[in-house]
Amino acid sequence: MTAPDATVWAAVALAGVGTYALRASFLFLFEYLGTVPTRVETALGMVPAAVLSALVVPALLAPEGTVFVVGNTRLVAGAAAALVAWYTERILATIVVGLAVLVGLGFL
Repeated sequence: MTAPDATVWAAVALAGVGTYALRASFLFLFEYLGTVPTRVETALGMVPAAVLSALVVPALLAPEGTVFVVGNTRLVAGAAAALVAWYTERILATIVVGLAVLVGLGFL
């Protein structure tokens, strides 16, 4: 193992330990407090939507690294999928419509 490899593995191990410590700290903190405060519960409830938005929006608006709207087939497919998700609330229908629109626009 060379020095750069050892540095990379040390960084990976350190990141793993840090992640575990951060997650465990919440368990110990809330065990100490007894209950989760209402404001923290509300904030934690918003995390999934925030993470999903952070992953999806850049992929739709800037699929190649720069933001463009005109001719962006992913944006159109994402909008169609969002409408289906809002209207039906079914994951499979959302995925099928989004993929169908994206593939259909790819043939044009």
